[in-house]
Amino acid sequence: MPVKPRKIPMRMCVGCREMKPKAQLLRVVKPQEGQAHIDRTGKSPGRGAYICGQIECFKKARKSRALERALDAKIDEAVFDQLEASIQPPSGED
Repeated sequence: MPVKPRKIPMRMCVGCREMKPKAQLLRVVKPQEGQAHIDRTGKSPGRGAYICGQIECFKKARKSRALERALDAKIDEAVFDQLEASIQPPSGED
């Protein structure tokens, strides 16, 4: 009997609005109590929003406040700074 391929979970990036595999995206989570933060495990409880690892997407999401709308909460500047630092610049730029 042939083995069925595993289904890859897809999520939408709040910056570019493209569906991508969950493993390729960064998750920002807003717990019921507390501040929004980056969820590196992808399993923290709370409302989550995803953003891909492109700096253009991040800038677009920050300018349009897409992350804040997706999480329905104000996001601290420190979270944006951490997120920007965790996004790698495209290869060839340093």
